[in-house]
Amino acid sequence: MSALHEIPISIDEDRFRFHSHEDFETNCDLKGDLYDVVGHMKLVDGQTLIERPIIDDVKIATTRHIMIHVQSHDGPVMKLYLWDQTATDFIKKFNSCENTPTVLLVTTVNTKHLGGTLALTSMSSTRVFMDNDVQPTRNYLTWLGSNPEIANQVSADVITKRETLTIADIFSYMSQESAKCTATIDDVVHGSSWYYIGCSECHSKATKGTNSLICTNAKCAKVNTTGVAQYRAKISVYDNTEQAFFVLLGDAGRELTGRHASELVSNYFEANKSEGADHEVPIPETLISIIGQTHQFCVKVTDHNFSGNTRAVTVTKILPLDTPPPTEASVGNDIGATSEEAKQSGNDVCEPPTSRGDPADEDSKRTCGSADPGTAKCPRCGN
Repeated sequence: MSALHEIPISIDEDRFRFHSHEDFETNCDLKGDLYDVVGHMKLVDGQTLIERPIIDDVKIATTRHIMIHVQSHDGPVMKLYLWDQTATDFIKKFNSCENTPTVLLVTTVNTKHLGGTLALTSMSSTRVFMDNDVQPTRNYLTWLGSNPEIANQVSADVITKRETLTIADIFSYMSQESAKCTATIDDVVHGSSWYYIGCSECHSKATKGTNSLICTNAKCAKVNTTGVAQYRAKISVYDNTEQAFFVLLGDAGRELTGRHASELVSNYFEANKSEGADHEVPIPETLISIIGQTHQFCVKVTDHNFSGNTRAVTVTKILPLDTPPPTEASVGNDIGATSEEAKQSGNDVCEPPTSRGDPADEDSKRTCGSADPGTAKCPRCGN
């Protein structure tokens, strides 16, 4: 056997099979060929590239995937899910780049519909390239530099679209995403409080200080706020794929029951004047009556949803089953109105209860009952 010094056939160093968005749509869910995709990144783990994204390695290790919004030339923005080792490879390569990378080439992706929207998912054979790694990424980087209007373009319809998913889809694919999910309520979970005392200004959680209630939201930080009861009720729901716990926050609880949490708490203490400050209001019949109902829930998955022993998804809005999908504007307004509230109470929402709470929290519950009835019964509500 001798070394072959002259190779008669030219072998390309890199050979990729790029396809258009239309090709992806046509072949979606067929479980046929795998495709390569090259484009520029719009969001990485929910963060824009205006400033270098900070990727949470611990969260990615827990959820086992990272999601990137990628746009190929001037086509629609697509959601790309990188799983397991591919997600790890992406993070290592992304973090090793001196400058924030822009162009992404991913090989052998599978196309599928997730909640009615095209999604690209990695396989075990998937490889990741960025910016100047290979000739196609270099070519795309040059093209992108010549088309700044494309680079700065944002397809908000794709990025902010609230998808209709099953419960199984939510837990399998989603992280810090908004979605719609139709499910049936089979129980209201006991053992933890169904409400919390919020700041009258921003609805974030309020804690008892030396002489007054203090808002825990750093942006508000009101030191003499009026306590207003807000929903934070955990319910058990199911569909034909999975069972889960949803947490009703704020207006979502009101939309289900037709009553404000502050009204229910105030009514209880008015009817039970002998109850002490450490008494926790039991789950009201109004809330129990929702058991057996089927609704379309708008949900928000946050960092806290995969922590603790119980997976719980935050509900931000309730839609009638026959209501058309919300507009882009209403989606943005709804997410913005509930983001601070969900963030401030997220730890308490998603971790399993360990006790009935400390005396300060219990005192603040009773304080709400003795607050001005007009204030307690009329918290700020979105429609």
